[in-house]
Amino acid sequence: MDKVILAFSGGLDTTVCVKLLEEEYNLEVITACVDVGQGQEEVEKAEKVAKNLGVKQHYTIDAKDEFANEYITKGIKANAVYEGYPLSTALARPLIAMKIIEIAEKENAKAIAHGCTGKGNDQFRFEAVIRSMSDFDIVAPIRDLNLTRTEEQDYAKKHGIPISSDKIYSIDENIWGRSIEGDLLENPENEPPEDIYAWTASAEDAKHHPTKIAIEFDEGVPIAIDGKIMPLIELIEEANRIAGENGIGRIDTIENRMIGLKSREIYEVPGALLIIRAHQALEELVLTKDELLFAEYMSTKYSDLIYTALWQEPLREDMDQAIDNMQGRVTGKVVMKLFKGSMLPLARESDYSLHDIELISFEDKENDQKEIEGMIKYHGLQAAIYQKLNR
Repeated sequence: MDKVILAFSGGLDTTVCVKLLEEEYNLEVITACVDVGQGQEEVEKAEKVAKNLGVKQHYTIDAKDEFANEYITKGIKANAVYEGYPLSTALARPLIAMKIIEIAEKENAKAIAHGCTGKGNDQFRFEAVIRSMSDFDIVAPIRDLNLTRTEEQDYAKKHGIPISSDKIYSIDENIWGRSIEGDLLENPENEPPEDIYAWTASAEDAKHHPTKIAIEFDEGVPIAIDGKIMPLIELIEEANRIAGENGIGRIDTIENRMIGLKSREIYEVPGALLIIRAHQALEELVLTKDELLFAEYMSTKYSDLIYTALWQEPLREDMDQAIDNMQGRVTGKVVMKLFKGSMLPLARESDYSLHDIELISFEDKENDQKEIEGMIKYHGLQAAIYQKLNR
C-alpha cells in the first residue's frame, strides 16, 4: 500500500480521516503532530488517539522554538495584525506544512493528507505550501466527501472510532494565541460563554490593581521582561500570563474568510497583543514619520499575505528584508500599564530615539521661534491661492 502522511491533531476531523484514508483511498496512514505550543496535553492526546486507532507510525515534531524564533519574530517586527487581532493560527500553518513535507520525504510517501473542510482557510494554508515546496499528491477526505460534522460523528460511531465528546467548540492553539469557533458561537447573536476562555480573565475578574511591565526589545524582538532576559518562548509564556490575568487579549470579531464567507471568530491573544502594542510604542519613538507610514502599510499587506496563505510569496521575503532594515533601530524599553482589559504605554526609552527633549522644550531659547514664520507663510500655498480664487 502507498503511504500517506496525515497532519494529525487527534480531533474529530483528523481522527475520522485515518479510517477514511484506509477504507476509501486504500492508503497506509502515518500520522504526524507538529508541536507549536498547543500544550503538552494536546500533544499527548494526539499520540494516544493515533495509537488507539491502530496507526503503525506516529510522529511528534517539537517545533516550538523554531516557531517562536523564525515565525513569531517576523510577526512581531511586522506588527502582523489582521482585522484587529494578532495572527496566530495562520502564522503557524506554513511551519506545520513544512514539517509534514519533511516526514513525507523521509517515509517516501505518495501523498499528504489533512482534515480541513471546504469552508475554511486552513485548506489554502496547508496546500499552498505543499504544492509550492513539494510534488506530493494532496488528499482532503472531509472536503472531498463533502462531510458535515454530524456525518463525521455518525461515521465514527458506525466504525467504532472513539472520539472525544468533551469539546463542543473547534479550538486551535499555539504559543502565540488561541482561536475558538463553532457550535453556538457561529451565531453572532449569541453571547460567548465564559468557559471558552482559558488564558484570560474577564475584565470583572481581572486583577483589581494596575500592573506595570517593562519589555525590552533588541532590533524589534522582545528579549526581556522587567529586566530579566529570557528565551523568546519563555518570554511569550510570561507575557501571556501577565496580560491574561489583567483581562488583556480577548477579541470577538466577524472575520472575512478567504472564500468570501463571514465568520464569527473569537481569539485569546494576551501576550501577542501586549508585545505588539509595546513594539509599536517603541517604533513611534525611533522611526521617522515616513517610516511609520510605510511600516503601517507593510503591516497591513504582510498580515494579508499570511492570512491568505501566501507565506511562500516572494513579496513576503522582500518585505522581511525591508522590515529587518528598519527594525535595526527598534531597540529599547517600553513600560506598559495593564488594568482590567486596558493597556497603555507609560514610558519609552531608546538610544535611537528621534525625540529631542531640548528642541521640544518650551524653555528652549537657542532656536528662535520667530524663524518659523517664513515656513508658515508658504505652508499650504496652493490651497490658499485656490481659496482666494473662490472668494
